[in-house]
Amino acid sequence: MKDSTKRFSNRVADYVRFRPRYPEGLIPLLRKEIGLDKSWTIADVGSGTGISTEPFLKHGNAIVGIEPNDEMRQAAESLLAQYPNFKSINGTAEATGIENGSVDAVIAGQAFHWFDPEKSQTEYRRILKPGGWVILIWNRRLIDASAFSRDYEALLNTHGIDYAKVRHDHIDKGTITRFFANGHQYRSLPNEQVFDFEGLRGRLLSSSYVPAEGQPGFAPMIEELKRIFEEHNESGRVRFDYETDIYFGRP
Repeated sequence: MKDSTKRFSNRVADYVRFRPRYPEGLIPLLRKEIGLDKSWTIADVGSGTGISTEPFLKHGNAIVGIEPNDEMRQAAESLLAQYPNFKSINGTAEATGIENGSVDAVIAGQAFHWFDPEKSQTEYRRILKPGGWVILIWNRRLIDASAFSRDYEALLNTHGIDYAKVRHDHIDKGTITRFFANGHQYRSLPNEQVFDFEGLRGRLLSSSYVPAEGQPGFAPMIEELKRIFEEHNESGRVRFDYETDIYFGRP
């Protein structure tokens, strides 16, 4: 399996443009459930290109983005340059490089499944203030929501390089329960993306588990994607349905 810190180095442009954002209800939900406040300093661990960071910056929080992949971190630094309360660090979930007891919350958006749960738990306990929160977030694509969704999932299973091994839903409830030693809560929000064919192609190629252009298997995968789009599009568009999973608690 590829080094997880390097997997997306050649996917950054597509990742920025075509990966789903988080629903507008995320921040209000966290304000209600855990008292999220603008005064909080937050560590976004595995911050990538900044997709998970930006909603909290817009809310007014100071954010430290922790990202080991150079290309993704540099993309975030460029895209979020307008926010003076954003700081970017080259670090990992297991060794963030930030000070003891310095943050009110840790978030991980579409990232926790790449971490070592035990080592990251130890690290989060170190960097959190007393009573601090950890929030794990995933946009979970609903693979059986429509005929298009089922055919797209079949494409990934057929043409994916290591799709079956790295799907984030391999993080089971037991792993999350052990990580949140003092208990956790779960909430969800609906989310979606609507694409023309070029957008669909970009969404596919933003995934690290499919062949990139020029790699073996790329051409037949794109031909299959064209077939799926032609069969299922409505007025030149197809829709991805998601459930945004939100787990929160104290580690």
